[in-house]
Amino acid sequence: MATPQTRGTRDVLQTAVCESLGIPYPIFGFSHSMEVTAAITNAGGFGVYGATRDMPDVISTRLAEIRSRVGDRPFGVDLLLPLGMADKNDWAAAEAKLPEAQKAFVRHLKEKYDVPDATGKSFFSSVVRSNELFEAQADAVLESDVDLFASAIGTPAHIIERAKEKGKVTLSLVGAPKHVAYAKAAGVDLIVAQGYDAGGHTGPIGTLSLVPQIVDAAGETPVLAAGGIADGRQVAASLAMGAQGVWLGTVWLTTEEHRLNKHILAKLLRAGSADTVLTRSHSGKTCRVVRTAWTEEWEAEGAPKPLKMPYQQVLIGELLTSVMEHEIEPLMYEGAGQGVAWCNEVSTVGQVIERLVTETREALAALR
Repeated sequence: MATPQTRGTRDVLQTAVCESLGIPYPIFGFSHSMEVTAAITNAGGFGVYGATRDMPDVISTRLAEIRSRVGDRPFGVDLLLPLGMADKNDWAAAEAKLPEAQKAFVRHLKEKYDVPDATGKSFFSSVVRSNELFEAQADAVLESDVDLFASAIGTPAHIIERAKEKGKVTLSLVGAPKHVAYAKAAGVDLIVAQGYDAGGHTGPIGTLSLVPQIVDAAGETPVLAAGGIADGRQVAASLAMGAQGVWLGTVWLTTEEHRLNKHILAKLLRAGSADTVLTRSHSGKTCRVVRTAWTEEWEAEGAPKPLKMPYQQVLIGELLTSVMEHEIEPLMYEGAGQGVAWCNEVSTVGQVIERLVTETREALAALR
């Protein structure tokens, strides 16, 4: 594991955020994997577990498991909390609103790729993103001893307030300068400026253009840079733009700890930045994923438009669950940012952090 420079002189990587959170490196790592989250924290970064696909009881169990692996080192949890969703987690009611054209297209994909029925349910085939779900997920997070609560796509002020009352650091991911006002009004402690380059749900502004605008708009609120960052030169650039750290997701997908499905792993290892695409076919909101037959089918001439969140997930939930269970390789995909170009070999989380720290120091030294 890489270690910080001797404290004889102030370490340039020890930003104010590092000092306030008690972490060696300004590297925040988002992952849906407990193992990866714990490994990031134990290697000197700040692991953030993505719990948006977990039911409340599962969230409680998994956060306790991560805590057992990291001891008193700080880590966080991220929830997707979009506005404008239905109040109730009612699958039948949501399913009744699906248009016939979209349902027929999903049946066509199932037949074309000879996808067997799923033998069980998953989050995607049984749960509707709803205010009822979000509140229950937030309750589980706030009753845990997790150190940081991150909110993506939405920043509900009442949940942020409750998190602060529990003594948790609060963070909001934003994709446009106008979103900063909402985050600051909610009272968040940290803002992530997530650029167009990012994997998963992301907005229309490139990282290099977005970060300095968010830094300026955020004022005294510290900012982390996100979107396509997978190399130390990009970390150095983020610090130069005024960010106090970086938020990375894609770079952890090809680590040993993640144990990603072999078919998806192979796609990521050979992918370049141009092999990712923004699509609404995953959730109904713009989401960057690795390009596969799934995205190509939804982009094809004559294909219907994806539905708005949460209905797109209800539409594709059963098919997506079947695709993953039976490993229908052409249709398998994963959220991935343009930083996937640096994900061309399998390594450990510790090796990734060590590489990033070394590369960042070299980039900064070269400037001097």
